[in-house]
Formats: sequence, C-alpha cells, structure tokens
Amino acid sequence: MSAASDYLERKVLDHVLRNSTNNFNAEDIIYVALFADSGSLASTALESGTSSTAGTGNWGYYEINNGNYVRKEVTFALAQTAGATTSSASNITVTFPVAAANYNTAGGTGQVVTHLAIMDQETGGNVLFYGALTTSKTVSSGDQFTISSGNLSVSLA
Repeated sequence: MSAASDYLERKVLDHVLRNSTNNFNAEDIIYVALFADSGSLASTALESGTSSTAGTGNWGYYEINNGNYVRKEVTFALAQTAGATTSSASNITVTFPVAAANYNTAGGTGQVVTHLAIMDQETGGNVLFYGALTTSKTVSSGDQFTISSGNLSVSLA
C-alpha cells in the first residue's frame, strides 16, 4: 500500500494540529518557531536534526534566539480536502513579541526569517511540520513578526 485516504489524512492532521487531548505533549499545545538561513541547510536540519545549537545539521542552529523571540502557540481549523490535497489552516493570528534587537540565530545565520516549523514544545522539543516561507521577512529591532489567521497551512497529499 502506498496511499492514505482523504479521511485518514484529515484525521491525522486534526490529531496533530487541533490541540486535542490525544496530542503530542502534556499541555495539548503546539507552537510556531521561526528560523533563519541564507541557503537551504535549515530545511535539511528541520527534517532530521535536533535542538542542539552546535553544527549546521541541527535545527537549533537556525532558530531565532534573541530580541524577545519566543515560540508562539497556534491553533488550526478542522482539516479539509480539496482535490488531491488535504490541509488545515491556522485559525488565529499569531503575533510574536516586538523585537528588542535584530533577530539572529545561535549559528549567526541572520535576521531574515526564511523557515518556520510547528513544534510540540515551547522550548526544545520536536519538529512536527516545517517549511520555507513564500516570502522571507527581515526582522529588525522594533519589528513584529505576525502570521495572519488562515495564512499558515499544513498539507498532506
């Protein structure tokens, strides 16, 4: 077998993203984390790395770690199927704190946010889903990174 039904894809997304009592952590909360990378190494690190800040193979190296940055809670609507894609979109606006300094990472990869991930814990933890932003965002001191409701979508195909 090589495919999941639309029904199963919706159930999987709802299980992971809907903050239910069957979720991946004791708080039943999932978070959005921000990452900066001038190349494509962050994607590889998010796929298989760890929270360690040592070395380009770990996603901790690319996560923003200064300027008042903290991961933010996110919630999602029920998953829907359209054509061959099943997806769930955020149903709240996610607002990060106003940056007290230019964003940067443990690896010094800069202030341009290029990737984000859905995480199972507020710090450390595990990557559940990740992806590159359609448009990268420079976050300088005084800026505020915001994801409007409905603009963060997780898909299974």
